[in-house]
Amino acid sequence: MSQKAELPSLTGHRTKTRKRDEKKIFDPTGFRDFLVLELEQLIDSNTGVIDLEGLFKFLDATGQKSEYDYKRYGEALMEILIAGGILAPGGSIAKDGDKVVSTPVCVFQDAVDMERIRAWDQVFIKLIRRYKYLEKMLGELMKKILVYLKGFSEDQRTRLAYLTALWVASGLLIPNTLLIVINEHQVKDSVALHFILDILSTVKADKGSPAVITLLKKSSLDNQLDQLFPANKRTAENMKNSLINAQLGDVVTYMASQENAGAKKDMQRFLRSSISSEKPIKDIIADLQKSSEKNGFQESEAVTMIWVALMSSVEWNKKEDLILEQILKHLKQYIPLFTAFTTAAKSELALLNKTQEFCYDNQEFRKCFNKIVLLFYKTDVLSEEVILKWYKDSHVPKGWTIFMEQMKKFIEWLEHAESESEEESDDE
Repeated sequence: MSQKAELPSLTGHRTKTRKRDEKKIFDPTGFRDFLVLELEQLIDSNTGVIDLEGLFKFLDATGQKSEYDYKRYGEALMEILIAGGILAPGGSIAKDGDKVVSTPVCVFQDAVDMERIRAWDQVFIKLIRRYKYLEKMLGELMKKILVYLKGFSEDQRTRLAYLTALWVASGLLIPNTLLIVINEHQVKDSVALHFILDILSTVKADKGSPAVITLLKKSSLDNQLDQLFPANKRTAENMKNSLINAQLGDVVTYMASQENAGAKKDMQRFLRSSISSEKPIKDIIADLQKSSEKNGFQESEAVTMIWVALMSSVEWNKKEDLILEQILKHLKQYIPLFTAFTTAAKSELALLNKTQEFCYDNQEFRKCFNKIVLLFYKTDVLSEEVILKWYKDSHVPKGWTIFMEQMKKFIEWLEHAESESEEESDDE
């Protein structure tokens, strides 16, 4: 048998690398140099006006070239479009040796007014619609840029604030990204404060006051507005004045309501705790009056808080026929507390309507309503005049048909008693 022929050796043979296996060199400065040079062509040589429609078309075409893949160069692209060049730590434009490589085709130099800001906003929106992954890159980049505010000029910060306002209002940028501006070196010189005020003012002008409040909530700035002020100026008065000067009076009102709501929650906790620990009623009255004065609570607000606290402090019987006895016994103990905070007709009416809403919302108490009102009437918590006014035109809609029927005989009795009183007065 003949021997098999020896296979040829591959020693020294150079295999050809497949195209998909070739690693492309990451060269952001080369990408920047290309972009800066090409963007110059978009500036009208006579007027100096930048063609932003042409800018989008150029960027769209460039992104489809493999050597300029935006998945690799997206962050550099966004930096150039915002600041004019690649940003070095601190916010300055990166240099090549002693030379600053930048372009005037950017937000910092071209977005001189709101009309131009909106035009630039459209460039970003259309670009992100075309290359969806750029949205995440923009979010990550803004986390870096918002730490560099001190490195930008006042005009640049203002333009960035206006554009950022449009982005957070439209949802292009996650609102809580704004919290990044709160850091010591930017708070100390009020840079962070002025930047956020510019954003809020822009959102108000563009979308209205409700959008400002929504942004404050979504970004969690509503709980951290005071942190924008230097430590030695972190007072309620300074916050109020700064917001009013920025035409943000609605934010002042909202913050006051939030503070009031927080104080009410604290008071509810105090009331529940006092009731649970069987604190003397005279002490509860004194503490509640003191807190009401401090926090500016109206008497009508205080009496509704008392009702809520009392109703939530008891584990109610599940048997409907026993609830009436239980609730009347419970309320009788705290009549002095109700009396102390129903010295005006407005407070009496607030208590009566709160009782109506509670009895309707909690079905097992619906049959108790007229008995509760009778108890309050007999103990002088509610006056005859207020009950009649409530029945006639000052009740809340909840369950009115049910309670109207319940109260009918009592109201007729009151009206009859009132007419008899008037007749006796005439006879005298």
